[in-house]
Amino acid sequence: MRYNKIRKMDISNGKGVRVSLFVQGCTFNCKNCFNPETHDFNGGKEFTDETISHILELCENENVEGLSLLGGEPMHPNNIEAVTKLAKAFKEKFPQKNLWAWTGFTFENYLKDKEIVNYLDVLVDGQYVDELHDFTLKWRGSSNQRVIDIPKTLKEGKVVLLEEAYK
Repeated sequence: MRYNKIRKMDISNGKGVRVSLFVQGCTFNCKNCFNPETHDFNGGKEFTDETISHILELCENENVEGLSLLGGEPMHPNNIEAVTKLAKAFKEKFPQKNLWAWTGFTFENYLKDKEIVNYLDVLVDGQYVDELHDFTLKWRGSSNQRVIDIPKTLKEGKVVLLEEAYK
């Protein structure tokens, strides 16, 4: 896997102050994507065990509430193995911090049986649709996207939305 950038103090991609990893590579090519420089799977930098160590070190900051995984497409088959490895290491080291991810895939059709969901707290799913863009939405760009509470979803066996995202 490759990655585009790491933000060490991000306040726009999830709740609170976060470390954000933008992975490289996406095949959705959504119209007016906010991050088109991440679409090329060959761009960016190589993601290694040292990258994971660096991200975990950044997350040690007491002001950091959690880690966000964005793209590109973190759940693409080319990326999901490395992203899962990072997610597992993050939750083992910081069980009290939260892990958010954004994906163009939907929970039911692609992610529900993937290992990574065991580490996620919040998943924003669904492709960005420019015609449904709405600046008033929390943590998502278009109204078709959902902000899912993953622990509640796994417990109840059906998608449960994160209430605070819809207030």
